[in-house]
Amino acid sequence: MGSLPLEAMMPLNPDSFAGESSAVVDFLADYYRNVNKYPVMANTQPGTIRKLLPEAAPELGDSMDRILDDVQRDILPGLTHWQSPSFFAYFPANASTAGFAGEMLSAGLNVIPFVWTASPVATELEQVVVDWMASLLGLPERFHFKGGGGGVLHGSTCEAVVCTLAAARDRALSKLGHEGILKLVDAWKCIEYLLERRLFEVHGLFMPPPLAHSELLECPYIY
Repeated sequence: MGSLPLEAMMPLNPDSFAGESSAVVDFLADYYRNVNKYPVMANTQPGTIRKLLPEAAPELGDSMDRILDDVQRDILPGLTHWQSPSFFAYFPANASTAGFAGEMLSAGLNVIPFVWTASPVATELEQVVVDWMASLLGLPERFHFKGGGGGVLHGSTCEAVVCTLAAARDRALSKLGHEGILKLVDAWKCIEYLLERRLFEVHGLFMPPPLAHSELLECPYIY
């Protein structure tokens, strides 16, 4: 296996970037013009795309025209078209020009502002937008950065839910204190044991109890 050509080591070429990006924009604009013509649900079977793609990843890239042809031929038929005017499932996730342009700018600038010094303006812009959102939701000042509150913008609803649960857990544990945490651990042991015992009984198996009878009586759950 020989060495890769120089262009393979330069994933973003400023000379071709504008033309290739314009081709993608034109492709998407045409897609939005015609999205109502596609069936909302994909008419495909599991494993279809695997049959269309090679076993190994390509070592070299392809032209943007070839890539977009592949997307048109192989990808679009397998999509559930969330942007279709006939799509009403799950939750609204409509595209917008502002959202698309923002994604392009974010991907193009490609900063990772995990701390203030990594990209000061990104950190401060996030704080401003979070305060805007708090105001739009009618939250009191204590939820704003200027009032000692604040937060972060998550990449998905799942991330936000996990963060919310983690914050609620930490708040509860801080109120319980060390002794309260130990009680939670003991309670979880009871739950785990009782679930295992029920599972063994369902399958007609015998499970010797690892907990003493007196300990089982202290479990705060009805068996």
